[in-house]
Amino acid sequence: MFNPTRDEVRRFFCDTWRKAGAGEILTPLEAIARDWLLQHPEYEAELADANAAQAADYDIGKGQSNPFLHLAMHLSISEQVSIDQPPGIRDAYVRLAARSGEHDAQHAIMECLGEMLWTAQRNGTPPDGQAYIDCVNRKARG
Repeated sequence: MFNPTRDEVRRFFCDTWRKAGAGEILTPLEAIARDWLLQHPEYEAELADANAAQAADYDIGKGQSNPFLHLAMHLSISEQVSIDQPPGIRDAYVRLAARSGEHDAQHAIMECLGEMLWTAQRNGTPPDGQAYIDCVNRKARG
């Protein structure tokens, strides 16, 4: 299982941003990440300075969202949809995207993913994949 550190995630996105800007060849995963980076121009400053990105601390209590967490969730959801894991996520995503567009569909799914991860962390339990897909399906049904 791929389990990158915080620094590895930040380095990945900063390196992808730099490579994309320089016109360098991207790996398939970097190409998917680049597409999400381009949809979030508000993160350009964080992506442009890899050293500052490594040192940054984001405090949700102070209204600071973590751009690297947000981008990583986009990437994770893209992968889940591409392999339909958990089963049914692709169909739910297609239904959400038809109604509100791909980016908004991802954000709706992201709410469910964040809730599942928060609950697992709070309870000290493994993530509940069934609760996650149930949440996504509720959103897809509207």
